[in-house]
Amino acid sequence: MRVVTSDWEAFLADRLESLADAGNLRTLRTFERDGGHVVTKDGRRLLNLSSNDYLGLASHPAVAEAAARASARGAGATSSRLIVGTDRAYRALEEKLADFQGTEAALVVGSGYLANVGTISALVGPGDAIFSDELNHASIIDGCRLSRATIHRFAHRDLEDLERALQHAEREGARRKLIVTETAFSMNGDVAPLAEIVELKDRYGAALLVDEAHADGVFGPRGEGYAQEVGVADRVDFHLGTFGKAFGVYGAYVAGASQLIDYLVNAARTFVFTTALPPAVVGAVDAALDLVRDGATLRADLHAKAARFRARLEALVLDTCSSETQIVPVVVGESHAALELAQELEAAGVLGVAIRPPTVPPGTARIRFSLSVAHTDGDLERALHAIELTVGNSA
Repeated sequence: MRVVTSDWEAFLADRLESLADAGNLRTLRTFERDGGHVVTKDGRRLLNLSSNDYLGLASHPAVAEAAARASARGAGATSSRLIVGTDRAYRALEEKLADFQGTEAALVVGSGYLANVGTISALVGPGDAIFSDELNHASIIDGCRLSRATIHRFAHRDLEDLERALQHAEREGARRKLIVTETAFSMNGDVAPLAEIVELKDRYGAALLVDEAHADGVFGPRGEGYAQEVGVADRVDFHLGTFGKAFGVYGAYVAGASQLIDYLVNAARTFVFTTALPPAVVGAVDAALDLVRDGATLRADLHAKAARFRARLEALVLDTCSSETQIVPVVVGESHAALELAQELEAAGVLGVAIRPPTVPPGTARIRFSLSVAHTDGDLERALHAIELTVGNSA
């Protein structure tokens, strides 16, 4: 028995050493959140330019109070949704989400990862074809793999490459075709050419699934997402959104035709076999949804801050991946260089976490800055000064 244990210890030690040598070893750090800042274990207060709390709702009193009220129903849901995990608050929230997205129905699930993996693997299988942007999130990649459908990865935002893949799938006799894309890409901050993708999906008889994780709450007249922003929401077949970013809470949802939701209730394994979200989370999401729908002023403030921030970094001739959103990366290259830059920024009072492979492709390690309305103009000015002194001098 000890021999087996030693083999495992050697395997784990070797893998950890390899990650460290490549600059890709990750460790957990403890922070205390304070609005747009975090406080480190040793008491340093850093401007937090690495969270997804785009509208500042994670610390909104109405959201926290709603969570506290809902917790009176119990600490946990006690089972999966199909057993006794669905109560009236769940139903009410799903009706509000369907109205929010202008769809027939919606389904709340445990997380964005579970939503993508469960939905994609339930919709397609052997004999079908999936067309996935090469920079899609890991949850989309894993959902595609688990489906066992034929996967066509098209070059990032490349419509010609997508059309070639669609044509190839038609020649090969694919049974069903599903195009999957993020709308606002989480590591680049750029957006999908959604109107053109919709035209292609109609032309080739495909369905379209969009992941609005980083666009929900941020784009659209009521925060519905980027599909609504560009006027094609009614031509999107499957809409996925999350509550852990602009909503400031946790969980996710799928919206679409009632037939789709009925099917996912039966076929999405990540829904069927997962305990429901706790009452406090459902209550907090419900309150956050009201704030998102009425958050036009918050969105305008966020977009203005992001535009000024991007412009300053672009003036330094830095690679910001053609960002058009509140996510503004600065590509550095190798992982060790990104870690060094993150340390320099932290010494200057700015938390900009280094993003490294496998989250991004090799050779494209970066600092990903995420803007929030919780940041004051003064906060961002101090951050930009620090970035100019560190990133700018090394460019």
